[in-house]
Amino acid sequence: MKTDSYQLGELEELVLMIVAILSEEAYGVKVMDEILNQTGRKVNISAVHTTLDRLEKKDFVSSYMGGASAERGGRRKRLFRVTAEGSKAIEFVHRTRNALYQQIPKTSLGFTQ
Repeated sequence: MKTDSYQLGELEELVLMIVAILSEEAYGVKVMDEILNQTGRKVNISAVHTTLDRLEKKDFVSSYMGGASAERGGRRKRLFRVTAEGSKAIEFVHRTRNALYQQIPKTSLGFTQ
């Protein structure tokens, strides 16, 4: 596995995981709202769209146009889903973070053993 291709920035990682969480309901505003709900972090919609575009160029997500809705004035939503490569990236990040965490001495975190 070529792991350097799975390196993600913090916002890329958050957006990718939120797209996975939202499954078939992932679109820009919903991703932005879910980031706030899950992390308390406010991000603007242009940052979310830029990140989604970047993830799509990396082949970590794919997009498609959903149906039009009256609540959006007849406009269609651009929906996102995680690709197989995106799933591999999520797994890589998860394994890497867990491996690093396991190496931190408990005393470094203020715990006694």
